[in-house]
Amino acid sequence: MNGRDRDSDGRPRNQRPRDAFGRPLPHGAEGVERVPDDYAPSAEEALAEARRLLGERRPFHAHEVLEGRWKNSPQEERELWQGLAQICVGLTHLQRGNRRGAAALFARGADRISRYGMSYERLAKTAYLLDELEADAAIARVEALL
Repeated sequence: MNGRDRDSDGRPRNQRPRDAFGRPLPHGAEGVERVPDDYAPSAEEALAEARRLLGERRPFHAHEVLEGRWKNSPQEERELWQGLAQICVGLTHLQRGNRRGAAALFARGADRISRYGMSYERLAKTAYLLDELEADAAIARVEALL
């Protein structure tokens, strides 16, 4: 066994604590509150919680919320939620100083959400430029457009 945390069905679970930037900490360390693996928010709950977390400059955790919606949304919405989650992971990379990784995730996320019409068009266009901003400015921009 590789030591990964698993549920009763053998699926991997994210039990390790994480810091505010989403970096894993050793078991037993004091981390920030985590999003439960089985979190299944409504669309409204996911957007509100993601905005709140972005306001706290915690895009990794916003990504976990959006991922919870992605995994539990109707098939026709999954690309949208996956794209929004990817943009938040891009913000996480930007916080950690990985501009190249951030740019790749922003582009993937923008491509996915741009298919969902006018309400996400502005965020999609902005996402292509986020890697040129400082992390806090980029996070604030996504928070305002989400």
